[in-house]
Amino acid sequence: MCRTDLHIVDGELTDPKLPLIPGHQIVGEVVELGEGVDAPGIGDRVGVPWLGWTCGECWYCAHDMENLCERAEFTGYHRDGGFAEEAVADARYAFPLPGDRPDLQVAPLLCAGLIGYRSYRTALETAGEVGRLGLYGFGSAAHILAQIAADAGRDVFAFTRPGDDEGQAFARELGCVWAGPSDEPPPATLDAAIIFAPVGPLVPRALEAVRKGGAVVCAGIHMSEIPAFSYDLLWGERVVRSVANLERRDGEELLALAPEVPVRTEVHAYPLDDTNQALDDHREGRFDGSAVIDVQGGGEG
Repeated sequence: MCRTDLHIVDGELTDPKLPLIPGHQIVGEVVELGEGVDAPGIGDRVGVPWLGWTCGECWYCAHDMENLCERAEFTGYHRDGGFAEEAVADARYAFPLPGDRPDLQVAPLLCAGLIGYRSYRTALETAGEVGRLGLYGFGSAAHILAQIAADAGRDVFAFTRPGDDEGQAFARELGCVWAGPSDEPPPATLDAAIIFAPVGPLVPRALEAVRKGGAVVCAGIHMSEIPAFSYDLLWGERVVRSVANLERRDGEELLALAPEVPVRTEVHAYPLDDTNQALDDHREGRFDGSAVIDVQGGGEG
């Protein structure tokens, strides 16, 4: 389950296919192949991400920017998703998932992990040397990315909702050197910051926290209105940019990297019948890590 599922269910993303089955971090076994498909094969375990189909013909596809495809279709938004016993996927966008890591622990990598990794890669490319990285909103994506960045030797600073002592302790447990409320400045200047929370006022706060030449990357598909801020926060060649969707390259790189770290995913499983409860718990921030819908099992949450 992902924050984007909430944006869709709550009507903040306004053009879903209706009726719709949400869910776009799918782990499953191939049981049938469409005409002309020879890979993956029957019985293979695969992961299906948010980006579910691209045209391969538009300007963006032709320039290796498939994540910006003009006619892209997204799993659980334009195409029925994974909150179901069966799903149909484009074989081009079904990642092979070798290994014996449990399905429930792999599922959060397919969106939370992927968008976190793409945001991380974008921050590094934009800001250059990144020794200190801030993560605003310590949910599913941030709890995965914090481990990757810490493993690479970077100092990670986690910003949570004010008063979220448990979330801050969770962040420190996963390798963050500091964790505190998002309405306070960090104890050191950041080289880059990634905003996962869909909260527009965090943009000027993050700009205040990063050095000249630093980057603020907005990772969400939806954000509340960004308030006006003075030019001096942007001056000094600071950069604010968004990240949209994912590329297959992101999935291939992350799924190879995660076992090496190794990334630990904190999951809270719900049976399929309790999907609405899971959405509500996610909306209210009642758990750390990721919610997962256990279609075959009974869940634990």
